[in-house]
This record gives sequence, C-alpha cells and structure tokens, in this order.
Amino acid sequence: MYQDSLLHIDGRWRPGSANETIAVINPATEEEVGTVAKATESDLEEAVGAARRGFLIWRKIPALERAKIMLRASALIREREDKIARLISTEQGKPLYEAINEVRAAAETNDWFAEEATRTYGRVIPSRGGGIHQFTVREPVGPVAAFTPWNFPIIQIACKMSAALAAGCSVIVKAPEETPASPSELLRAFIEAGVPTGVLNLVFGNPAQVSQYLISHPLIQKVSFTGSTAVGKQLASLAGLHMKRATMELGGHAPAIVFADADLDAAVNGLSSAKFKNAGQVCISPTRFLIQESIFETFVERFSEKAAAIRVGNGLTSGTMMGPLANERRLNAIDAIVSDAVDFGGEIRTGGKRIGNRGYFYEPTVIVNPSNEARGMNEEPFGPVAFLSPFRTFDDAIEEANRLPYGLAAYAYTRSSTTAAAVGMAVESGMVSINHLGLSLPETPFGGVKDSGIGSEGGTEGIDAYLSTKFISQI
Repeated sequence: MYQDSLLHIDGRWRPGSANETIAVINPATEEEVGTVAKATESDLEEAVGAARRGFLIWRKIPALERAKIMLRASALIREREDKIARLISTEQGKPLYEAINEVRAAAETNDWFAEEATRTYGRVIPSRGGGIHQFTVREPVGPVAAFTPWNFPIIQIACKMSAALAAGCSVIVKAPEETPASPSELLRAFIEAGVPTGVLNLVFGNPAQVSQYLISHPLIQKVSFTGSTAVGKQLASLAGLHMKRATMELGGHAPAIVFADADLDAAVNGLSSAKFKNAGQVCISPTRFLIQESIFETFVERFSEKAAAIRVGNGLTSGTMMGPLANERRLNAIDAIVSDAVDFGGEIRTGGKRIGNRGYFYEPTVIVNPSNEARGMNEEPFGPVAFLSPFRTFDDAIEEANRLPYGLAAYAYTRSSTTAAAVGMAVESGMVSINHLGLSLPETPFGGVKDSGIGSEGGTEGIDAYLSTKFISQI
C-alpha cells in the first residue's frame, strides 16, 4: 500500500521539476519502501506564488465556512485512520496503536482549531473624545512556511496547519523526507474536503535549501518550525533577518522529579510510559529522573523492571510496545550517548545495546548515577534512554532541574499540595505536569522557554500566532 510521494503545488500532485527523488527507508527492516519527490527552487517559487493567490481567496471566506471545510477534513481523516496509521508505522517505526492515536489526535486538533476560527475576536476601546470610535480587528498574517519533523509526522503538521487555516492563512508545509506518505494523506483529506487551490502546498527536498528559500522569500509572512535547538536557532536568526514572525518549538531535556511522598505506582507507570513512547523520540520525553534518596533504589528497581518488560519490534507486528529508532543516525547517536555515560561512571541497570543487526532497534535503557559531565545529561538524548539520579532536598532537585538551558517540559510526583505548588512555580519550563501526564492537548498551550523555543502551539495561543492585530480609530 506504500506509494511514492509527490509534491503538491497549486492544486496538483506532481514530481519535482528536476525529477529527483529521495529514498524512503522502513526503519524496522532497513528496506527502501518508496521515494519522495525533491523540490527545486523553481518548485518552491511556484509554491510561494500559489500560496499568495490561495491566501487572497481563503482570507475572504467567512470563518464559519472555513470551519465547515476543516471539519469535513477531520471526518475524512477519521475515515482513513487505519491507512494513515499504517503509513506512519511503515515509514517512522512507531507501534500501530501509537500511530492510530496520533491520527486521532490530529483530527481532534483540527476540530478544535476549526471551532476557534469563529472566535478570533477584536475589541472596542473607550475613546478620549466624543464621536471617536476605537476598535481592533484580528487579521490573518499571510502565507505561512511550516517546517515539521519526522517523529510525529501527522500531529506536528496539524498543530501548525490547522491553526493557520483557522486564522485565514495559506500554508506551505515542508514535511520530513523520512516520513512523506502520511503527511501527503493528511493534506489529501483537506484538499478533498474543499480547501481552495493554492491554500495548501506540500514540499520536500534539501532541508537547508528549502528553509533558506522560503524564509527569505518576501511573500512568506510567518514561519513555524519544530525540531532541534541548533537548527531552530539558525532558522530563527534567518526569520529575524527578514522580520518574519516565528514560532519555534525546539528541543527539551525534561526533568522528572519524584518526591519521597509520591504515589510510586503512578510515578513508575506514568513516567515509564512517557519515557519509552515512540522509542523516546519525543521532545517532551522525561530524560533526567530525579528521585528522592529514600525511595531511589525502590524506584530504580521498579522502573528498570518496566523497561526490561517492553516488547520491542516492528510497529506493524501485533504486541509490539516499542518500535525502532527512526533512522541509522539516531541508532548511532544513542549508542554513543550510552557509551559516554558509562565512561563517566554511569551504571546500566537494563538495556544499553542494539537489538539484532537488522532494523534500527535499541533496548529500553536505564542508567543510574550518571555524571553531570556525561553527554546524555547535557544534550537531548532523543531516544529510549533514562538517566536516574538521587537528590536530597527540594532545592537540590530544583537546582538540577534548572541547570540546563532547556525549558520545554517538566514532570513531578508528590502527594503534598504545598510541594506541588512550589515545584510548579520553581521549575523553569514552558510546561509542567504534576502527578499525571497532562501535556499536549489541543486546548492547551504547547511551548518552551530558554533554548526550547519561542511561542506556543495549541490553545488560543496557537491561533494567535497566525493573527495580526489592527487598531482602527475613526470619527
């Protein structure tokens, strides 16, 4: 069922003008399953022109009508749930049940933003003089360039594209070359639902070339990027050079603080689930586990048992709990991070090596007492590796939690309402989830501070990023 992926520009599915392609590899088998078209600069120029023409049409369509089209797209996504999920598992590797949940989350996100389309309110401002009327209106910013990653090839597009469409913007999606087929099916649902020609365009190609061209283009008014901090800083600099609005959802290194009074069952079950979801290739994945001394060994033992029991395999195989890493780069990176942690005195309690010699499978890994000098304690691991360290006091835990320049997500478990309130305020993070996993919902903001990004997706903040406020004063 896997087909070669094409560009979608100005209402047409087509190859790149140079007829160049990039191979798509199944990470579970290392086999080439298809190809994806590679865009040239002339293709990108055509996409920008189409997006500009599409914007002039879409912005004039009443918000209620835009919402109806978007809701039709959600219905089509749900009808095609199994097909899209199987494409995700094939090209990205995650278990089928995780892929299905991702497709459902994308449809739900689109539903939420469709409803928000009718709520982009302005306001009336009392004037200082008689007969003067002062008010604001919210207007779409214009054509958007959205850059999305391979770890969640559907939901990451939905968060950007649905918010932009709801606001009245057109979009050029630069989707990941590793996972092109599932984004293509997502856009197909919107196109068949009635989104006008030019409003949605899909390109693939050389990431540096595509980003340089689109961000620099004078017709692109807004940039949204999800990816690594290093690349995000480069793109934010480029956007700033051209005075483009930018939302940057970048890397994380989430601390997970477990206090001695925590519900240990809830902490072990919740954090192990969050850690090894999508083989740890999640920006909000807990990575540095800070466990209070009196329960440290108990937590380590129970958490390690959970990790060792995870069934790793092909995402399309029944019973698989964790799939492969997405590509060979991640496999080599995780192996290097684990070896480095051991060199700096860390102890592997479970895992720590590649599984087999076919497919990018890696064991769920638990490392205890790592040195803060180890790479994995300073660089985002982005894989199935958990680093567990003891702490003595509240202040010790907060100091370590805030040590790094990252600030995307953080977790804490405690039965004390006082401690919960204190940790929520003290941790330097854009999102904090206490005693449960409560992040990444359509109606809540998703974004970080410090090196983890600028701006938020989700919630009212998500659509605000695609709207300009215009003040009008008239007599």
